Order: sequence, then C-alpha cells, then structure tokens
Amino acid sequence: MKPSKIAYKPVGLALGMVSGMIAGAAFKQTWKVIEGEGDAPDATDEDRSWQQILLAAALQGAIFAVVKVAVERSGAVATRRLTGTWPG
Repeated sequence: MKPSKIAYKPVGLALGMVSGMIAGAAFKQTWKVIEGEGDAPDATDEDRSWQQILLAAALQGAIFAVVKVAVERSGAVATRRLTGTWPG
C-alpha cells in the first residue's frame, strides 16, 4: 500500500464522520420541508404509512450518498493540492 494512502486513512475516517453529521442535518431539514414534521418515520412507526416510511428511507439514502461522495472527493482534491499525490 502506498504511503499516501496509509496517511490518508485517518483523514478519510474524519471526513466520513463529518459527512454523516452534515447528511443527518440536511435530511432533517429536508424532511421538515416535505412533511412539515420534525421527525422522520422509522420502519416500526405503527401510525405512519408505507409511503411515508419508504419515501423517508429513499430520501435519507440519497442525501447520505451525495454528501458522502462530495465530502470524500473534496478531501481527496485538498490532499492532492497539499501533497501533490492523489490519496487513492
């Protein structure tokens, strides 16, 4: 394994945690706009419809994926600017 890849591992882990927090906040705000409620439904919420539960799950997955990729890509670009090598 390349030294740059090894050195990037802790950075990648930190970026992963940051992206999770950003995505969680973005999902909560998006859900408030869509449903006007503070909490998204869980799979075991008896009083929520299938439509609400599946919509929330799909939306949450999409937001998490986009934010994760955007943050990881930004971290890789910043690493190349600082070190001159691509971390992957």
